[in-house]
Amino acid sequence: VGTIAGVQPIKAFAPYVYEPNKKELNRTGINIGKTAAQLLHLGQTKDAIRIAELAVKLNPTDDRLWSILAEAQVRNNLLEEAIISISKAKELKPKKAGLWFAEASLNIQSNKPKVAIYLINQGLRLQPKNANGYFQLGNARIMLEEFKKAFKAFKKATDINPKFWEALNNQGLVLFEMDQRKEAVKTWRQVITINSNAESILALAVGIYIEDQTNQEAFSLAQEALIKN
Repeated sequence: VGTIAGVQPIKAFAPYVYEPNKKELNRTGINIGKTAAQLLHLGQTKDAIRIAELAVKLNPTDDRLWSILAEAQVRNNLLEEAIISISKAKELKPKKAGLWFAEASLNIQSNKPKVAIYLINQGLRLQPKNANGYFQLGNARIMLEEFKKAFKAFKKATDINPKFWEALNNQGLVLFEMDQRKEAVKTWRQVITINSNAESILALAVGIYIEDQTNQEAFSLAQEALIKN
């Protein structure tokens, strides 16, 4: 009919599907990863994990995206999945000490202190003056009831950072476990001069009370801890 009317016949339409190149996919993955991080910041953890999974599919070679996914998985109580994600990030950047420490932290949470100790030591080889690494090491040692080694690790942490009150507080806990209660009390008194926190105040109260159950300071300290928290 078109020919009779003098109209050119319509040519068949060949559909064209645009395929982005690797560079564009990587850039898109990073942008989506930023969105996932923002969702985590807003507490939207379920949405964040879906977005982060998409990000690593688009750009599986960026350790930051795997770290974001791991964080999202932790927030959703998926520890084993988070360990896998952070280990992939570490494979991409094996000289990044923070990734070794992050994987160690997840293994501590998963009650795998021996694995954590290995990971922490690898991280400390890369970053030997990392106070938080020694703090983690001390916590892993406590889980294995290796109290002398735990104390040594916590002491190393406070040698690096004298104001690291959490590490000093845990020195007190270890001393208490080793029946060095007077030293533990002395340590907790030192902690609350750095940071007057409820946990250390209560520990001090308990330490004093066990030595002398008539000591009124123990009761006033316990009340102070309750007021704080």
